[in-house]
Amino acid sequence: MTRSRMATFCVAALSLSLVACGGGGNKAAEAPKKTELTLYNDKGAWTKFFESMGVQSKQQIGLNMKPVGYTDSAQYQAFIKASFRTDVKPDLFTWQTGGMLEEIVKQKQVAETTTLWQEAIKNGDLSQDLAPYYTVDGKQYCVPMNVAYWGMFYNKKTFDQYKLQPPTTWDELIKVADTLKQNNVKAFYHTSVLFSFIWFEQLLAGTDPDLYDKLSTGKAKYTDPGVVQVMERWKSMIDAGYFANPGDKTDPADGLKSGKTAMVSFGTWFNTSMTQRDLKAGTDYGFFVIPNVNTALPKTSVIFESGPLCSLAKAPDPAASEKYLKWWTGAEAQGTWATTRGDVSANPKVEIKDEALGQITKDAGSGKYRLVNRYFEATPPPILTAALDGFGLFVTKPDSYQKVLQDIQKAADEYWSTHQ
Repeated sequence: MTRSRMATFCVAALSLSLVACGGGGNKAAEAPKKTELTLYNDKGAWTKFFESMGVQSKQQIGLNMKPVGYTDSAQYQAFIKASFRTDVKPDLFTWQTGGMLEEIVKQKQVAETTTLWQEAIKNGDLSQDLAPYYTVDGKQYCVPMNVAYWGMFYNKKTFDQYKLQPPTTWDELIKVADTLKQNNVKAFYHTSVLFSFIWFEQLLAGTDPDLYDKLSTGKAKYTDPGVVQVMERWKSMIDAGYFANPGDKTDPADGLKSGKTAMVSFGTWFNTSMTQRDLKAGTDYGFFVIPNVNTALPKTSVIFESGPLCSLAKAPDPAASEKYLKWWTGAEAQGTWATTRGDVSANPKVEIKDEALGQITKDAGSGKYRLVNRYFEATPPPILTAALDGFGLFVTKPDSYQKVLQDIQKAADEYWSTHQ
């Protein structure tokens, strides 16, 4: 997988270099003021929603937006990083918080948005609680493209068929999985590709969230007993037959709709996949917060993520990009963005119509849960690469968990030796 990522990067970089060389040498600073911006993103399935935002922005601020969507995350990241070195630059682009954002900020590639954040917080369009995820060395960069709280989507008809209720404890969740297994239904979605980290983060955060946080800062090791025990629990669940085939290429939303898989753990953004399939919340599917494994924890751990919408420091038209980011955070734009996708919003003024998603948004904002930064953002990129490869191997060969942890820790040792 790692070699594949590197190959993708090289191909993308070469392609961009050729395009840049054949572009006539026009410099970004010489370009006329823009009336249409390109928004490169790694959410190709959301193209129609981005296009709808482009229509609205043209009407309200005179700036149209054209989305260019990727569905392969590694290829997308390769394109964006290659654009730093060429004249082929996106006006706007999506990214990740945490180590991945810090990496490109340190390279001085991202436009600062501190003033925009200060104004948005003052007028109530952004929450102060979100600011740390967008802060590097005391300054803010990018704005929230979306926010999401992770939980469990479930096929309500399957639950009704076997007289099951959303669990409120870990033991109840396992009993649900056992009942489904007895009826030849796979309880949980599993994957060996990009989202191979889902159950690792959920089990560790629900067992020992302090240990989870220490891993992300190099204050704990992947070979520590607490981490090993989490992998052993994950292995026991695989061995019990609760999970679908991790190599199955069926879209998780299609698997959930058909009842092939009873439950799928994803962020609230997955609700968009449900609405795209004409499924109705409360009738066809539901959503619940995943209970802690450790019942002694004072708060239920909920995985949280916020995806940035960014502009380059050397954007083709910096003023136009900044204008668009400011508009994007407003309540009117965010109301459309959340409503059309059936998702939550980063703007506190936006009312969430879906009852279950509205409830978790309110509860998360009230301090009911311990919010845990998603593993993909919390983990430094070099360690993340090793972890994704390792977890991808583990879900197909569960007996490999000790070697997997050792390999990830080797990458962690190398990284933290120069980043403490």
